[in-house]
Amino acid sequence: MADPATYRPKTGEIPTAPGVYRFRDEHGRVIYVGKAKNLRSRLNSYFANPRGLLPKTRAMVHTAAGVEWTVVGTELEALQLEYTWIKEFNPRFNIMFRDDKSYPYLAVTMGEKYPRAQVMRGDRRKDTRYFGPFYPAKAIRETLDTLLRVFPVRTCSSGVFKRAERTGRPCLLGYIDKCSAPCVGRISPEDHRELAAELCDFMAGEGKRFISSLEKEMQAAVAELDYETAARLRDDISALRKVFERNNVVLSEDTDADIFALEEDELEASAQVFHVRGGRIRGQRGWVVEKVEDNDTSDLVEHLIQQVYGEANSTDRIPRQVLVPVLPPDAEELAEWLGGLRGAKVDIRVPMRGDKKALMETVARNAADALRLHKSRRAGDITTRSAALQELQEALDLPSPPLRIECYDISHVQGTNVVASMVVAEDGLPKKSDYRKFSITGDAARDDTSSMYNVISRRFRNYLAENADPAADPDAPVDLPDERGDGDGDVQPLTDTLTPAAKARFAYPPNLVVVDGGQPQVAAASKALADLGITDVQVVGLAKRLEEVWVPDSDFPVILPRASEALFLLQRVRDEAHRFAITFHRQKRGKSMTASLLDEVPGLGPSKRQALLKHFGSVKKLRAATEDELLEVPGIGPAMAANLRSRLADKETAGVPAVNMATGEILET
Repeated sequence: MADPATYRPKTGEIPTAPGVYRFRDEHGRVIYVGKAKNLRSRLNSYFANPRGLLPKTRAMVHTAAGVEWTVVGTELEALQLEYTWIKEFNPRFNIMFRDDKSYPYLAVTMGEKYPRAQVMRGDRRKDTRYFGPFYPAKAIRETLDTLLRVFPVRTCSSGVFKRAERTGRPCLLGYIDKCSAPCVGRISPEDHRELAAELCDFMAGEGKRFISSLEKEMQAAVAELDYETAARLRDDISALRKVFERNNVVLSEDTDADIFALEEDELEASAQVFHVRGGRIRGQRGWVVEKVEDNDTSDLVEHLIQQVYGEANSTDRIPRQVLVPVLPPDAEELAEWLGGLRGAKVDIRVPMRGDKKALMETVARNAADALRLHKSRRAGDITTRSAALQELQEALDLPSPPLRIECYDISHVQGTNVVASMVVAEDGLPKKSDYRKFSITGDAARDDTSSMYNVISRRFRNYLAENADPAADPDAPVDLPDERGDGDGDVQPLTDTLTPAAKARFAYPPNLVVVDGGQPQVAAASKALADLGITDVQVVGLAKRLEEVWVPDSDFPVILPRASEALFLLQRVRDEAHRFAITFHRQKRGKSMTASLLDEVPGLGPSKRQALLKHFGSVKKLRAATEDELLEVPGIGPAMAANLRSRLADKETAGVPAVNMATGEILET
């Protein structure tokens, strides 16, 4: 890898004007293209302290062997040149929202003698009316097939049309009444053109007018007892309503907008767009992209807009409004650029309220679902799982692929209700039956490193016990963690529920232990294993901020490539451990916050406690109640009332406050 100092330009040589810069590798290939309002300031940020750069940027500057720049007059010109070079060079370190298809439209060629309806992509043609865009193309093909029942216009190519003219026989659509067959003279050119114009009017939003007209014709046919015609009209009305319902009005009918939303994590981002034309959702499109740049959401939005609308054949589909989750850094220049492509003003803004905000939330849910589906498919692919385990083995110098990985995470709120989780992945897939939960108290709960040492020690103590005495009584009690978990939040005492087989399965050692954290957590876990004499289990830590992999006794982390399957696997396991720990912590905290004096009264179950609190409203009023007032509560008899009155009186005498001592929450009001 190259040293950035070897090709760093002198500060005085770099202009302070706006421009575009390119990093090239040793072979002269462009690996990154960027723009800047001030070239000197931006380029110096890459070289001032390379060790302080984020991993992706650090990898880029060490891969490069040179940098060059081009000065432009305005920031708008920089935006245009940046996009042109990204499309030309396809740099490996630039984010690319790849999509090799243009938008499909429903097109009606009104310039021909016999207008033709078809699904069309690419540049617009003269004397052709377009409706859309629609996505996927299957949706508009199904719509067109339905509309041909009512508007049987020509859909065949010129070759098929001329062959039918020569033979005097129409194609199959002519025989099934989905084409008016102008090729054989069943309809005049004028009437066929009028039929095509009606199709265009329907697609332009006049569907209610056609449906009302057909309903009147159907009623007239019924009045004349012409039931065959009435049945045909009924089916036509049903077909039009089906098409009309597919494009429900979600915004005002004069709204033409594209609504973008993003969902992202440290490695990937999912983008979704809804195309609204005439107030109706005409189509939907989505991308999932690997994040190879150190960009925030606003930068992703800028790249997304550049690439979606930058194609030469896309100027016809730029709407009046582009709604985004956050404004891009150069929103004004971007809007000016889009306006130049469209030939009219384009407004880029963030919806803050109303129907557009609600629709933006829907788009965001679609983006989140798309990212979740992408990750689940990626995790379930045996090929990618095998590649991830192989990459982990090579990156961490393990003797064999880590077929069993255990990940630990600590969760608490300011040192209270400290808990830990252990999740297990075997062959790259979660094994929820082996998940465990730990409650941590005493000195072990004073900080995260002490908690991690405690948890690792407790988990591996049983592993050593079973290995030391495999002939021991399988039903004998063992020192296990306080809780077990099935992955769904249920918690039960371990010693009462685990079978001997389950205990043995828990003692099965992992190939790799992953802790959520950096050097301190890794050192604590490594020390716990060393104190137990365990040397055949590798420990690593995954630091969340930069996704660095820390190993014991090393001052520098292992940096896995951002597109690495190994990093994706570690991230997924770490996030699952975090989720599992948070779930257990919330359960424990919720129990401590709802504790009260009533929990200590023998024979008073949850239903009766709830009935007492509902009747009196608070523990304070309950303390002041007499036995007769207690008897008014359903389910409370004389003996229970006397016992309850005695218990509450004892607590008042002792001066025990009705507060949660762990959190300080007052429980008596």
